[in-house]
Amino acid sequence: MAKNDSKVTDNPKLKQKKLSDGNYRLYLDYYLGRANVKDDETGDTVSKVQRKREFLKLTLLASPRTPMERKTNKETLLLAQKIRTEKEQEFIEAGNGYRLKKENINFLDFFQNYIDKYTKKDVRMVKIALNRFKDFLHDTHEYSKFASSIKPDQITKDMITDFVEYLGTRSVGGGANSIYQRFKKVVIYAVDHDIMRKNPCKGIACKVDDNALVKDILSEDEMQQLINTHYLNESIEIRRAVTFTLYTGLRWCDTKDLTYKNIDYSNRLLSFDQNKTKQHSRYSHVNTPLTDDLLSIIGTPPDDNREAMIFNLPSYESCDKSLRRWVKRAGINKHISWHCLRHSFATNILSNGANIKTVASLLGHSGLRYTERYTRAVDKLKEDAINSLPKLKL
Repeated sequence: MAKNDSKVTDNPKLKQKKLSDGNYRLYLDYYLGRANVKDDETGDTVSKVQRKREFLKLTLLASPRTPMERKTNKETLLLAQKIRTEKEQEFIEAGNGYRLKKENINFLDFFQNYIDKYTKKDVRMVKIALNRFKDFLHDTHEYSKFASSIKPDQITKDMITDFVEYLGTRSVGGGANSIYQRFKKVVIYAVDHDIMRKNPCKGIACKVDDNALVKDILSEDEMQQLINTHYLNESIEIRRAVTFTLYTGLRWCDTKDLTYKNIDYSNRLLSFDQNKTKQHSRYSHVNTPLTDDLLSIIGTPPDDNREAMIFNLPSYESCDKSLRRWVKRAGINKHISWHCLRHSFATNILSNGANIKTVASLLGHSGLRYTERYTRAVDKLKEDAINSLPKLKL
């Protein structure tokens, strides 16, 4: 079990509670000062310490046995300490009256402040949610007066209904819902911190067909066409990462974080925990067999440093921009983002006869619900292939 590193002056303190399975649940313990209260037994007024507990959705293994378990414990503790620091700052601000009164708050500024403190991997989507809401206010005549400033209580259910409809016109497939979920997350945070009196998103859903795969994918021929295309000032690192992703189906965030420690050369195996589901799902760990071609892309650790990154990539935005430029140079008339590479991998191996459960395992899906989207895409490809035949002249 990892030790509690909280200082004596920390408020809140990071503490641990032993669970029935022997592991430890992490929680924050707030000191709220002393208050005069009436003793139920004696009737006397006494001074008592006031405390508050806030349990985190984080658990430490009591006896980590493997390097992976010890690593998970370390990352969990670091995340808990980061949350504690953020909560302490909020507590200090609230106690010293730094927070603006609700009637003076601009929700757009509040949203941006939320982003500035946000530490999770999906921060890019949270930023998109804010920008999309700003676009909605600017583009909708009825709400354009709020384009630069809107008070929390001016956000109504009718406005949210219109916002959800607007998202559907700007995004395809699950994109609109993904943005709306991040927006709702900020609204719920605002309600929990008394910035909003009630949740205007309650009861309003962004309905999409989760089983529909609407993103463009690369066929096997187009994958080879892309790989065969070179151009001036191309990024070798991005080329390596794209090719690797096309043949493994990893997400960008997982590809970027890979080190040579994730490679078992003797068993020709890639082993890693998905960033998206780490500490949230027992299916977060993925093992992927490696072919000779993939091992040649990976190479060997520089100076035998297994901590070194396999791919030294810039930001997601830079990688995505380079990929789009590469696709265009290859003469492929499709809208291919980095995540489309993952879709292309899944669809192509299913087309070649892979079992859906095997594909789900390779993609790190906890069930078959999301993997089934790719089977529908395969059926559509088969239909398009049949329809491409010349018409019979009977």
